[in-house]
Amino acid sequence: MAERPPVKSEFKTPQAESRSSSADIQAFLDKAAEMSVPPGARGKLVFGLDATMSRQPTWDQACQIQADMFKEAGKISGLEIKLVYFRGFGECQASRWFTGSDDLAKAMSRIDCRGGHTQIRKVLSAALAAAKDDKIAGLVYVGDCMEENVDDLCARAGELGLLGVPVFLFQEGRDPVAERAFREIARLTRGAYCYFDAGSARQLADLLKAVAAYAAGGHGALKKLEASGGQGARLLLDQLK
Repeated sequence: MAERPPVKSEFKTPQAESRSSSADIQAFLDKAAEMSVPPGARGKLVFGLDATMSRQPTWDQACQIQADMFKEAGKISGLEIKLVYFRGFGECQASRWFTGSDDLAKAMSRIDCRGGHTQIRKVLSAALAAAKDDKIAGLVYVGDCMEENVDDLCARAGELGLLGVPVFLFQEGRDPVAERAFREIARLTRGAYCYFDAGSARQLADLLKAVAAYAAGGHGALKKLEASGGQGARLLLDQLK
């Protein structure tokens, strides 16, 4: 099968480099509840994605979860999402800011998994660059492993923490090395950590959609999402009472 061509129009290389426990979900909701934007302003989320070959077996499902989040975000005015993904030998791409879910979904559809090591440091650096240009509501990261120097990652995370940018990390599977690193990044940025597997994918999607809704539209957007049956929105609203 012919290899897909690289996405040149939407992406560029960044300049710098079982179910979640109730406690993990609670921590996520507590931190997500702090995300808001002033009336009339746009909320901005950076969405980091591991597209290395280890994620190939569940890639289609992961893409569906992410597509659901983007679709929900697209219903809300005032939310922009920047996609940053890595794969292959040193490849890390950052998109422009998307305001429409259709354009973002098209960009996502062009990404496939390629063998390589993790480049989480570049994702954190891309979020740092975005935060220095304008205020962002947070960084959401989805991955399954960590193959880098954890102290280097924590240094970048500390910088994001100083800028008030929480990192919400979602780990596919339970690799212990990745879990320790992800939990520490979440702690340093006052973000949150959750892990997911096939049985909790729906819950992850609901929580991601709730974060997107709250970052863009605050309580009002969450209430609309809850009224349409969003379980994540209901959980988040319970924390905001």
